[in-house]
Amino acid sequence: MASLRPCRRQLWTRSQTSSSTFQVLRSLYSATTSQDREQAGQDNFHKWVTLPPFSPQMDASSIGREIAGRNPIGRGEPITALKWVRRCCPQLPMSLVQKLFRLRQVRKELANSNQLFTEEEVKQKKIKRVSAKDTLDSGDVILLPITVQELVPETKDSSSNEDEVKFMRSLVLYKDPDIIVLNKPPGLPVQGGVGIKYSVDALAAMALKYDYSEPPRLVHRLDRESSGVLVLGRTQTSAAILHSIFRDKTSEVESNDVNDVQKVLQKKYWALVIGIPRLLKGLISAPLAKIVLEDGKSDRITIARDVSTPSQHALTEYKVIRSANGYSWLELHPLTGRKHQLRVHCAEALGTPIVGDYKYGWKAHRNLEPVPSLQSEFEHEMLPFGLESQGGSISDKEPRMHLHCREMTLPNIASAMQQLESSTNLDLSKIDVLDLVAPVPWYMKESWEILNY
Repeated sequence: MASLRPCRRQLWTRSQTSSSTFQVLRSLYSATTSQDREQAGQDNFHKWVTLPPFSPQMDASSIGREIAGRNPIGRGEPITALKWVRRCCPQLPMSLVQKLFRLRQVRKELANSNQLFTEEEVKQKKIKRVSAKDTLDSGDVILLPITVQELVPETKDSSSNEDEVKFMRSLVLYKDPDIIVLNKPPGLPVQGGVGIKYSVDALAAMALKYDYSEPPRLVHRLDRESSGVLVLGRTQTSAAILHSIFRDKTSEVESNDVNDVQKVLQKKYWALVIGIPRLLKGLISAPLAKIVLEDGKSDRITIARDVSTPSQHALTEYKVIRSANGYSWLELHPLTGRKHQLRVHCAEALGTPIVGDYKYGWKAHRNLEPVPSLQSEFEHEMLPFGLESQGGSISDKEPRMHLHCREMTLPNIASAMQQLESSTNLDLSKIDVLDLVAPVPWYMKESWEILNY
């Protein structure tokens, strides 16, 4: 859920532009029969279709830094012909786009039209070949050979299952023209890779595009077994802005005193840990380093005890919510965004590993006994993608990871886009914020009830 309503409009409409561009390509080509194409022979290689005229946009990273109060907004680096084709035509494989430029089949013309040109018209208009690295000026029009439409993949819905789409959309906490916020379930990795069958990025592309031509993009991470607030950018621009905000949050903490940092982006986690911290609240300042294990393949994060060890600055605020039966519920506020930061800080700095974290708390789990409980009153349902929907509380022999991103305060990117559309003389560091809250998973609810009984 979110405390601020979605904004009404979207400043950057590139997703709609991309879709309409290829609808034009398909309609122009599909109007010609196979026989016509055979008779035409090479004629198709002498016809062109225009992409939308190039319009310079503010650099997304600069917008993100301005929103974070880091520096005035400015223009980004020049846009090349290759980048513009990729932006307008995300459906085209990168290898094909590069081949078009390599074979010198891409043209550029200063125009503002959207029609087919013959080879003679190309000559008359003095349309020139353009290389991938050539930069564009406002109003420049890129032309692609009409034959590329044959390689534009048709939208296929057969790969999506209605129940799977329904489940993914049930995870949505908030949606506006620029972002989608999910309550990520435990056990689902955010990014695909070797040996991973299902992941948030792939499933979002399948179920969460809605009427957009491009899929939502990840802008930050949650561990596979963790759960909670996960933000995705709905467009390339909004994703780049969010990337900048998440990245600059850590950079600002590194270069400033904690008390001076503008807390534009705030995250609060809930965790159940084994043991009771010596202090009920505090600030953990412990640099983190990566070490490679004996097998030469695996690695783990640890607190860097030696100043000569390459490490990353890491800060975490914590507060004990309540303690019972040798367990403690913590509220964790990471001021930096390091890999496994909260897990390592809890296990090594506080000496209270997170329940279900067998990587950093395996010693504490060796002698951990299940806590007796009454029969569970929580209803469980069948979940897709191999996800489990029952068990995992402290009443089980092997409890699940009790780490949940409960809240996130995030700048309202859609509001910023609207303001940029209406005026360029704005202080984006004072825009509205979104307060996002994600309900905890069933097994953490059960553990709470067990300890509260």
